[in-house]
Amino acid sequence: MTRPPLKLAIVQDDATVGAIPAIRRRMLARVDDARAAGADLVIFPELSTVGYPPKDLLDLPGFVAANLQTVEALAPASRDIAILLGHVEPNPSPTGKPLFNSASLLVDGRVARTWHKALLPCYDVFDDPRYFAPGTASPVASLGGRTLGVTICEDIWTASEATGRPLYDRDPAGEQLAQGADLLINLSASPWSMDKLAVRRGLVARLARRGGVPVVYANQVGANDELLFDGASFIVDAKGRLVAQARQFAPDLLVFTLDDQPAAAVPEPAEGTPALLAALEMGLRDYLRKTGFRDVVLGLSGGIDSAVVAAIAARALGPEHVTGLLMPSPWSSDHSVADARALAEALGIRHHVLPIGDAMAAYDRVLAPVFADTTPGLAEENLQARIRGNLVMAWANKYEALALCTGNKSEMAVGYCTLYGDMAGALSLIADVPKMMVYELAHLLNAQGRVIPESSVVKPPSAELRPGQLDTDSLPPYPVLDDIIEAYVEEHLDDDDIVRRGHARATVERVIALIHRAEYKRRQAAPTLKVTSKAFGVGRRYPIVHERP
Repeated sequence: MTRPPLKLAIVQDDATVGAIPAIRRRMLARVDDARAAGADLVIFPELSTVGYPPKDLLDLPGFVAANLQTVEALAPASRDIAILLGHVEPNPSPTGKPLFNSASLLVDGRVARTWHKALLPCYDVFDDPRYFAPGTASPVASLGGRTLGVTICEDIWTASEATGRPLYDRDPAGEQLAQGADLLINLSASPWSMDKLAVRRGLVARLARRGGVPVVYANQVGANDELLFDGASFIVDAKGRLVAQARQFAPDLLVFTLDDQPAAAVPEPAEGTPALLAALEMGLRDYLRKTGFRDVVLGLSGGIDSAVVAAIAARALGPEHVTGLLMPSPWSSDHSVADARALAEALGIRHHVLPIGDAMAAYDRVLAPVFADTTPGLAEENLQARIRGNLVMAWANKYEALALCTGNKSEMAVGYCTLYGDMAGALSLIADVPKMMVYELAHLLNAQGRVIPESSVVKPPSAELRPGQLDTDSLPPYPVLDDIIEAYVEEHLDDDDIVRRGHARATVERVIALIHRAEYKRRQAAPTLKVTSKAFGVGRRYPIVHERP
């Protein structure tokens, strides 16, 4: 059957959560852009009137009313172009949660149809049932000779992506197909993580093939706190082939005409390390822009982690907005300062050398009476990190900069980090990036223009808290450590399964014990940009005081 062409415009805008008046103005402007492009329907993502995730802002008086004012303001603009948008809707029922996560189709100056999100996720970073009641119906709507089925994000994620186990007893998209829907549209705010794009694309392609209809996937873009949204909105045809793709990690207006003519396939967007680099740059840039800051400061040790963080910051913000502090102790090697200087000069960032030997001696004098007759050890070593943390925070306070933490996921997992020392800061840029992946980022950065000294890449990792110290004095080699952490934290494997992957049982048990013991540190850590399937953040909830069975 031949269907009339339908010209669609998908909006990807990077909004600050809760900035409702600014969001409203931007949405009206994007409707004008879509109208100018000749679109019949302009589509906004999930909760586009408030930004995602709004969390407990939903409890504030006037917040929901202000969001509804946006729907009312957009309605008159729909007289010559249909508008589909995500918003918050009050639940009129006297029972249940007071709100719906909703989508409305505006046509001819009025709300023609409203859908409520039916499947409410409560896992990892999602907590929809805290705020929303589930929708009980999955209606369809007519537009331009098409029958539209509209779903909201989780409504098409009906099974676990890890196990295939059904998560819900409903299939909203299937219910709409049964009512004759010949075009499915999903409004999403789907956080990005490594390999998520391929999973998302496969899910939508299977849905299209199952129904024999094209599917439109409209996704949010931008970073909000820990969560990174890649945009990358797309359209697949009835055979599940990708026919249109919006930009990754950037605002966009994707315009595409749906008709029964074959469309040329479009290239797949970037994945792997290039996508990770783009995600981290966007995450840092948005965090500063949305918090009203312009500059960052970090400690430069000459090691690979601080080098990668500095390089990403210089790319994301411009080198003029980045300051590195070189804080050598009596135990720092000559190459540490030299490598940090070389990095700063290659990046073009400001840098200052602040030796901490005198501060260490002062602490030793103050503590001498209570440390007398004890053997120097971890307490004295950690003083170095805490002195450096104080200097970084002093710079941040004086010059209104945000302090960046430079620790990686491998360290964060096992607690190889110092509270109030290297953990002091406003944002942990790579705390969800395993150590070996940090090296991958370094290689990519150098392939795009050598900025990280070769010595920082090849030398054995060391915190340099005592003479000749290496990370391997306290930890397994990072390739081993990273694999155990991934297996336990992200894949949820137990000891026996991890041993069967080829690791020594004693090493596995020790690493797992360290992961659990470090929970109290992670609870006090700076926000971490989430880039893996399971980050140490809001999506992983373990008690501090517990015993592992």
